Amino acid sequence: MLDVDLGTLDLATTSWLAGSAANDYLLAAVRKAGHPHLRISHGYVFQRLIEAPQTIGEIAEGLGVTQQAASKAVGELTSLGYLTVVPDPLDRRIRRVTLSSLGQEAVSAARLARRDLETRLATEIGEEALSTARSALGALLRLTGGTDAARRRRVRAPSVE
Repeated sequence: MLDVDLGTLDLATTSWLAGSAANDYLLAAVRKAGHPHLRISHGYVFQRLIEAPQTIGEIAEGLGVTQQAASKAVGELTSLGYLTVVPDPLDRRIRRVTLSSLGQEAVSAARLARRDLETRLATEIGEEALSTARSALGALLRLTGGTDAARRRRVRAPSVE
């Protein structure tokens, strides 16, 4: 078996590998914190609801999926207790999806896990190196056109093609 020298990989590949490993690590931490049924894909739904409740159509549009796919994800997360579907206060015919208290707890657990991982990373490489890494990855995000989606919480789940 051929070992890869990680120092020779391009930044895009290294960031993808590190991001994937970090996602797995963070998901394990969230599950350990009392949310054993959550998956990485659920986080994409949560990100759509952090700012405000949304309709299934708005969630689908933001995720770049069909309304049927969004409805399935919302149904699953609702049955697990992470989301609540409520009537719109101005038009009761419209149904809005919002994070439940359990959903808010899951978001808090994920944020705590990310802070803890970042603290460990800062201890490992130092604050200056962490700042440099953040700058490099921010530049990569800008060069690849991902800045706006990240700022607007419109990051789509990776496509499997």
